[in-house]
Amino acid sequence: MYSSEAYKIDLKGLKDGVSSLEYHLDDSYFAALAEENEGLEVSRGCVDVALNINKVAETFDVTLRVAGKVVIPCNVCLDDMEQPIEASYKLVVKLGEEDSDEGDIITVAADEAIWDISWLIYEYVDLAIPVRHVHAPGKCNPVMMKMLGEHSATRSGGEDTAEADIDPRWNALKNLKI
Repeated sequence: MYSSEAYKIDLKGLKDGVSSLEYHLDDSYFAALAEENEGLEVSRGCVDVALNINKVAETFDVTLRVAGKVVIPCNVCLDDMEQPIEASYKLVVKLGEEDSDEGDIITVAADEAIWDISWLIYEYVDLAIPVRHVHAPGKCNPVMMKMLGEHSATRSGGEDTAEADIDPRWNALKNLKI
């Protein structure tokens, strides 16, 4: 069961040195985020998150590791597929005047010093997904593959006539291949 309170870290309450936190993200985590945010790519998953926070004064060096599987749409057939992910990230968190996020440096308002990492974890899970994610060969939806084949055949038939209409000056450039 998802509880947003589990993802809030009291930075002032941490002792100097390294603190370790672990989270297990399941379908309820992704469903809760999908309710709050439209258009999320990850709909379901099973991901383990390890968070190591090294506190030195009011600066926190954070290492975040994600590993598991997420369910996302295939780039080719659009059916859901399981995508294994594994990644590690480093960032710095510091206390300051107000909350801000500047890449790898996050500032948390010092008056509250509560860091909500629920969205940050999702972003890092999303970053761990490869740009191209497709089913294994032969596993894509056969109906969709048939439709793609028909449409790409139609398009390639039109390209033959387009090549015949190419300006002859461009043909001279083909001779410049190295």
